[in-house]
Amino acid sequence: MKKILSITAFFGLLLCKGVVADAQSRIEFKEFKLKNGLTVLMHRDHTTPIVAVSVMYHVGSKNENPERTGFAHFFEHLLFEGTENIGRGEFMKKIESIGGTLNAYTTNDITYYHEVVPANYLETALYMESERMLHAKIDTVGVETQRNVVKEEMRQRYDNQPYGTILRETFKRSHRVHPYHWPVIGSLDHLNAATLDEFMQFYRTYYVPNNAVLSIAGDIDYAQAETWIRAYFSEIPVGIGTINRPNITEPKRTQEIKDVVYDNIQLPAVVLAYNLPSKKHRDSYALNMLSTYLTGGNSSLLTKELVDKQQKAVAVAAFPLDLEDGGVFLAYAVANMGISADTVQRALDEQIEKVIASGISETDFQKLQAQTENDVVSRHASVAGIAESLAEAKTFFGDADEVNHEMEKYNKVTREDIQRVAKQYLAQEGRVVLYYLPKSEEPKQ
Repeated sequence: MKKILSITAFFGLLLCKGVVADAQSRIEFKEFKLKNGLTVLMHRDHTTPIVAVSVMYHVGSKNENPERTGFAHFFEHLLFEGTENIGRGEFMKKIESIGGTLNAYTTNDITYYHEVVPANYLETALYMESERMLHAKIDTVGVETQRNVVKEEMRQRYDNQPYGTILRETFKRSHRVHPYHWPVIGSLDHLNAATLDEFMQFYRTYYVPNNAVLSIAGDIDYAQAETWIRAYFSEIPVGIGTINRPNITEPKRTQEIKDVVYDNIQLPAVVLAYNLPSKKHRDSYALNMLSTYLTGGNSSLLTKELVDKQQKAVAVAAFPLDLEDGGVFLAYAVANMGISADTVQRALDEQIEKVIASGISETDFQKLQAQTENDVVSRHASVAGIAESLAEAKTFFGDADEVNHEMEKYNKVTREDIQRVAKQYLAQEGRVVLYYLPKSEEPKQ
């Protein structure tokens, strides 16, 4: 399973995710829905003899009970334990034995399982995903095994990873009311306190057909694929629990929140976080382009200024972490040797204020448009990317065809829009500023 990523890897993943296509590469697909509520999306591509099979469950950390956080991430692991018909530890072995690959991840909003297998093993992959949805083995042995896995993951990815707590520390300050304020990995105390019945209830509520999108893409025959899907998934019953969909809006703040985190690091870092609206908001496209302008490549503004020219930082990144109910725009920089966090923050603020005051040049805007188009085209270079994008579009926008309108929405973004969103969303009032400092600098008690 995909683990909680290191901060650098996680940022890299976020920067490469997206759902876009231009008019010349329209993604054709077939959609239907089973009586139990399962939405099915199928895209046919005979280019290579492989197929991606994926299931996106509309459950993430935000859907959890505040007293039982970490359940969604825990189930990402637990649902690889095996099923009534697939032995413990055999799930991964079976896919790998047929020449396939598999993975999964959990976010604040979703849990996503996916395999890529030779096209002649499509039925096998569909059977296994149906088993995960209908017959998952949730017992004391599996639960105890995964508790230990999560404990080790927390130690490696958070406690002992330099800057590994940035998202956790940011969100608990940027979201004081919305359930985004607890981390995806959740609380080990909550997982230890949970009973087997509580895990079973969570499974029967969220990992059900009426809360899922099955998306397949690759070298398939539509009629045969639909026949298999109906055979393996139609018998799965609708969920029995009540799905928790938080209806909470994070209040707008007018005061900057500034804090210090002492970490096992040598170089200070500065994190700036600005609250954003829902990922479905029309400004998402301009904000994505703004992030590319700031740190998208070696010639981007912050990289060129802070890393190359001023040499005040050894690494810098900026991106919108767009979430279903409103995420954050993060900008961070790791200071160069001998450079203070205050100096780095001033340098970051200076460049952001320049964009707010003056916008970007026509030359830079044309370059930015080309970068965006290149990113858009490259994201669907694989059937796995197409399957994921279709599932995301259906889950978040209610319309899988959103994948075919993304580029036109980027094309509507103007230079003035980029300056406007910088001014509107990157204001210092209400933002979170975190200084990551070495533990050696922590004041003695």
